Amino acid sequence: MKRRRWGVLFYLWALWCALGAAAPCACAVGTEGVASGPEVQAKAALLMERETGTVLYALCETEELEPASVTKVMTMLLTAEAIDEGRIHLEDTVTVSAYAASMGGSQVYLEEGEQMTVDDLLKAVTVASGNDAAVALAEYVSGSEAAFVDAMNRRAGKLGMTHTHFANCNGLPADGHYSCAYDIALMSRALLGHDLIRNYTSIWMDSLRDGAFGLANTNKLLRTYPGATGLKTGSTDAAGYCISASALQGDMELIAVVLGSDTSANRFDTATNLLNYGFAGWTLADAAPQEPIPAVPVKLGKADTVAVCPDGSLRILVEKGQETAVTTGYTLEESVTAPVEPGETLGQLTVYVDGEAVAQLPLLACDGVERKGFGDIFGDLWRKMAMQS
Repeated sequence: MKRRRWGVLFYLWALWCALGAAAPCACAVGTEGVASGPEVQAKAALLMERETGTVLYALCETEELEPASVTKVMTMLLTAEAIDEGRIHLEDTVTVSAYAASMGGSQVYLEEGEQMTVDDLLKAVTVASGNDAAVALAEYVSGSEAAFVDAMNRRAGKLGMTHTHFANCNGLPADGHYSCAYDIALMSRALLGHDLIRNYTSIWMDSLRDGAFGLANTNKLLRTYPGATGLKTGSTDAAGYCISASALQGDMELIAVVLGSDTSANRFDTATNLLNYGFAGWTLADAAPQEPIPAVPVKLGKADTVAVCPDGSLRILVEKGQETAVTTGYTLEESVTAPVEPGETLGQLTVYVDGEAVAQLPLLACDGVERKGFGDIFGDLWRKMAMQS
């Protein structure tokens, strides 16, 4: 009896092992992704097309992991926004604090009291991944690193980064500092919307301090991948090897995020595989309506009609070979009563591929239309009566 019981237990154990072997963890390192997907050697990965934000491949994309220096994508984003808004300028001189100079890890060896321009600090962050330069920038933009980190988290919230929390501006290990592949793609997409930043992320070699300190980019894809435009690497013992890699071929730019590779080579190989997968299989296609969309009649308005504009890009991502299969259709309000606010939704544009709906864009009022006052209405009535007499 006892032997039979042990036999049943052994059978159940063997069955459990067999089932486990047949269905490995979806987030295991070395997963090849979907049946026709790229080979991935990482804990998490994601491939996104920049213009439309379409996700082409994802593996454990919302798993919260340490991002290491890929954190600096957000630091660069807030710095670029401050420059665009005129709050700081590239030629501004920053005096390095003792706290910024104390940063370990990757650094450009800033000294307390040393002065460096925003331009050179941004170069130090993007090319050499300087932790000290990141803190110096953060303090200059927001007054302190703590205030800057608060701004980082607020910006993350606005971007929809629901699996991210920043504890510092440079990615050094810290409690409560995490992100995920999808969130990193979101902030990378936002960063690439600033043309200024491409002047830095595409640098392979440069120097600081009048040529006395050489810089070499930590992103080796700039030398090995056609059309590479950036973006940021990172690594710590806990995070493994990470990268947010971007590349532009033709008129399509892709973002490949890799988190938790066990070697630097696997990080770059995985990013290369993801980018190759995207460029080989997809392209951007024109989704503009074949016929002009008519204006919407306006009742009681100072204008009789209001033109409509699609809210978003009039290009969609399709599999290669489907470019000519794209068609559109739309629905509009029969009329609208003034006042009409600019951006008010007046209809919907639907994009089809081979007759199947794949995207919908709101149709918005291009301009505002004021409501007629009493004098306008009286004038219209007077003119109408004059014409009839």
